[in-house]
Amino acid sequence: MKWRGRGGAGRIEDRRGAGGGGFGRGGGLPIPMGKMGGGGIGTIVLVLLFLFISSRSGGGLGIDPGTGQFQQAPSASATDLEKAPADDPAKFIDFVAGDVDATWKKLFADSGKTYEPATVVLYDDGVQSACGSTPSTVGPFYCPRDRKVYLDLRFMEQLQQRLRAPGDFAQAYIVAHEIGHHVQNLLGVMEDVGREEQENPDSANELSVRVELQADCLAGIWGHSAYAKGDLLETGDLEEGLNAAAAVGDDRIQKQSGQGVNPESFTHGSSEQRVKWFRAGFDNGDPTACDTFKGDV
Repeated sequence: MKWRGRGGAGRIEDRRGAGGGGFGRGGGLPIPMGKMGGGGIGTIVLVLLFLFISSRSGGGLGIDPGTGQFQQAPSASATDLEKAPADDPAKFIDFVAGDVDATWKKLFADSGKTYEPATVVLYDDGVQSACGSTPSTVGPFYCPRDRKVYLDLRFMEQLQQRLRAPGDFAQAYIVAHEIGHHVQNLLGVMEDVGREEQENPDSANELSVRVELQADCLAGIWGHSAYAKGDLLETGDLEEGLNAAAAVGDDRIQKQSGQGVNPESFTHGSSEQRVKWFRAGFDNGDPTACDTFKGDV
C-alpha cells in the first residue's frame, strides 16, 4: 500500500507500556468479539438496506446493554504520531483507521446520516475497556460500550509469522474488520443480535458467525474504496487481504491448535466463508451486498 504521507485518523489512544491485564470477555481476530446488545432479528435482515433507503431513529446507537442508557461518544486523546519514529507501526494503523472512517463517513452522508468515527486504542499485555479487563491473547477486539477498537500491535507480528498472512494490506484488513463491528454497532445490528441470542440461546454460534462475516464484508467495502483511489493499493494487496481472511477462519485456527475441525463450534466462519464475504464487499462496494443474515452464508 502506498500510504505514507497521506495523513491519519488522529483518533489513536496509545496505551502501550501502560500495563493492564486480567481476563474478561473480549474478542476480535482470530477470536473476535462479535457483539453486545439487544434488538430484533427481523431488523437485521434489512439493517444495511435501511441505511440507504430510509431513516431510522435510535438504531441502538451508543446504547449501553447494561443500563439501556444512551452514552455520549468519548473524546479521544490523539497520540502525537508526528514525533514517533518513522518505523512505528502505529503510524500505519492511524492511516488505515482514518481511511476506513473516511469511507464510512461518505457512505453515511450519502444516506443522510452522520458517521461517528471509532477510536483505536493501542496496547500491550492487557487493557481495560468498558467491556472489562482483557488480556492481549484475545487478539484485536471492538467494545461497543465505549465504541473503541482495541489492538495489540504484536498481533500483527503473529498474523505474519504464526498465521502466515504477511503484508500491510493483511493488517489493514484486521483494522477494517474491527471498524466494521463499529459500523454494525451504529446501525443497531449488535443490539438486534443480542436480543435474538437471549430469546434463542441455541442460535448464538450461528448468529456470531453471521455477525463476523458481515464485518468481513464491511471490511471489503473499505477495500473497494481503497482500490477506487487508483494510487493506494499495489499489486498483490488484495491477495494479502484474502489470505488474512482465510488465516483467521475457524477451521484454520482449529487445525493449527491441533483440534479436529468442528463446524458446530464455529463462531466466526470458515476460511472459505471469510474469504467469500470479504471478496463480496470488495467486488461490490455496496453495503447492501453484506446481508449475511439472509439464507446460507
